[in-house]
Amino acid sequence: MNKEFEQISVKPGFMKHNGGLLFKTISENEYQFKTTIKDNHLNAAGITHGGFIAAVVDAGAGTAAHRAVGNSQCVTISLELKFISVVKLGQELIGTTKIQKKTKSMVFLTCELKASDKIVATASGVWKILKLSGAGPGG
Repeated sequence: MNKEFEQISVKPGFMKHNGGLLFKTISENEYQFKTTIKDNHLNAAGITHGGFIAAVVDAGAGTAAHRAVGNSQCVTISLELKFISVVKLGQELIGTTKIQKKTKSMVFLTCELKASDKIVATASGVWKILKLSGAGPGG
């Protein structure tokens, strides 16, 4: 298992444009991802925009689903978030994703986000495993 964080935002797109996302495998059913909050992630109140937090969870948990099923492509079916506390400029946002169940066509997972060892959000979601012939990473 890869115990070091790796940059997964290597292709042009939303996450790379917004600073990228680092990812690592903890075990077969547990994964972590992280990013550092920058000025462009803040809302008018000066705290991290909830939409950015949701995007980070979607990307990080989605990558966990992808890795948990042998790198098959997956898409989000549902994602429920609970925002618990604020994330401030310069803080490192760390998500831990746990795979709860896998079927032939779905991945069910939970995720906890922390900043400075404080829980800032929790999430649960379902990802659909795509059956695309001839499609490797990136399509």
